[in-house]
Amino acid sequence: MEIRKAIINDLGSITEIYNQAILTKNATADLYPVETESRVNWFNEHTPDKYPIFVAVIEGSVVGWISLSPYRQGRAALRYTAEVSYYLHTDFQGRKIGSRLLQFVIDECPKYQIKTLFSIILEHNIVSIKLMKKFGFEQWAYLPNVADFDGAEYGHVYYGRRV
Repeated sequence: MEIRKAIINDLGSITEIYNQAILTKNATADLYPVETESRVNWFNEHTPDKYPIFVAVIEGSVVGWISLSPYRQGRAALRYTAEVSYYLHTDFQGRKIGSRLLQFVIDECPKYQIKTLFSIILEHNIVSIKLMKKFGFEQWAYLPNVADFDGAEYGHVYYGRRV
């Protein structure tokens, strides 16, 4: 498996994987699939020199991705803090790809001057919570009942750590 910075040509695969996550209703609070074209601005906001997107590639296909995003962008005192988000193609889950992506990003954080890393997880996404704990993330916050999936309410859990 190769991990590399995403390029615009990866956006279709990145969007496909994200849409798979939307359908699970446990990995993102988006309710409806998105179009690749609607993600171009999001992609471009992830500048490769500060807040990159990385893709996991197996046999030429993108099978997962992970991104760093600014926390409260524009507030200078928070410039060394980033949110990490990751998604895997459903056919490649359970193969330690998420672990490899997360370890890769943790190792890369000093290059981007990131000192604090956190992830926002839906409380019923047990797999992601276990992954965070495996890598030394601790629960920093819990926001109860903030996500409503057709009447089923779930909280957001913030997991963070210093890197």
